[in-house]
Amino acid sequence: MSTHMMIELVGYFGSALVLVSFLMASVVKLRIINMAGGVICTIYSLVIHAYPTAIMNTCLVLINFYYLMRLRKTERAYDVIEGKPEESMLHYFVNRYAADIQKYFPDFDTISKTMQGCNAAYIVCHDTAPAGILLGNRRPDGELDVILDYSTPAYRDCSVGTCLYSRLKEQGIRKLTFAGTPGLHESYLQTMGFTKKEGAYVKELDQDKK
Repeated sequence: MSTHMMIELVGYFGSALVLVSFLMASVVKLRIINMAGGVICTIYSLVIHAYPTAIMNTCLVLINFYYLMRLRKTERAYDVIEGKPEESMLHYFVNRYAADIQKYFPDFDTISKTMQGCNAAYIVCHDTAPAGILLGNRRPDGELDVILDYSTPAYRDCSVGTCLYSRLKEQGIRKLTFAGTPGLHESYLQTMGFTKKEGAYVKELDQDKK
């Protein structure tokens, strides 16, 4: 493969990343992938001496970096609403995102099966829009067996879980346990501090920093 062709492939790859970024539902992922594509396109433009294009891509990279920093510094305000498993809003939420939920929770089948053994339900909202849901079985000893802990694609940056877990701790819940098949949800569990013990993922809320 000639050097010229390799340079062209780099340019195509950068352009492809920029295009793919617009398919991301998460704003954070969109900006990260778009910025990566912009960096590659900037390098490509400099190599082929397309300086106006290089300047434009550099500006796009800086803009994406600026807004990523703003997103990191801005704490989203969430409302945590405690409900009942049989409420129609919870059923609507789970049915609405059923296909995506199954990607992260392979054991998920139907709303009726999901609700079995469930006596605790929480919906997390941001600007009145549902951002996440937690269903589980709360025990008298302060432990919560998690059945479903799901965030919508636009809020999949762990901020929903961070807010929700702090509220659960305030309500006297000291421990979360997830014994289901994690699927793609496993990376979230690890990020949020769950540890695997005897086949289940466990998080001690009373050990979190105040």
